[in-house]
Amino acid sequence: MQVDLYSEEDILKGCRKNRRQYQEILYRKYAKKMYGICMSYACDRDLAQDMLQDSFIKVFKKIKHYKSEGSLEGWIRKIVTNTAIDHLRKQAREQAYLLDKEEVKEQVYEPDAIENLKTQDLLNLVAKLPDGARMIFNLYALEGFSHKEIAAKMNISAGTSKSQFNRARKMLISLLNKNSA
Repeated sequence: MQVDLYSEEDILKGCRKNRRQYQEILYRKYAKKMYGICMSYACDRDLAQDMLQDSFIKVFKKIKHYKSEGSLEGWIRKIVTNTAIDHLRKQAREQAYLLDKEEVKEQVYEPDAIENLKTQDLLNLVAKLPDGARMIFNLYALEGFSHKEIAAKMNISAGTSKSQFNRARKMLISLLNKNSA
């Protein structure tokens, strides 16, 4: 099935009529990009796949409300990001939510380590962060949300968001130093 043969308008019409063929086209068109977003929040591939599936279920349920204002990809991305956050919140209730109270020692990074770092290596390091720190790091550094917006999304204070982002940054520096040693 060639995704490029269908216009976005046709895909939307078909999805709004709950036609499976068009839902599959929409999924194939955006799943790879959205999976990448899920992987930036998840600690493993299975969780990322769960996030992706739940996201597209929401997309198909809410597609009737999409008003074609802004890009369809952006609208889907927002649903995927919010679904990933919901998954991590649910996990957090079952486990300890934010970082341990242990402070991460201030570390300095080796400049050569940063220069030799590839995108996938950075994503692998981010994946090693505890759930709460990883979520805040992704929202702030990768998605571009402000600490105020993160606080509203996660029901925490902006100060907590800033604190957790700084801890995540310090942990990444520590992990980076360990990997470059």
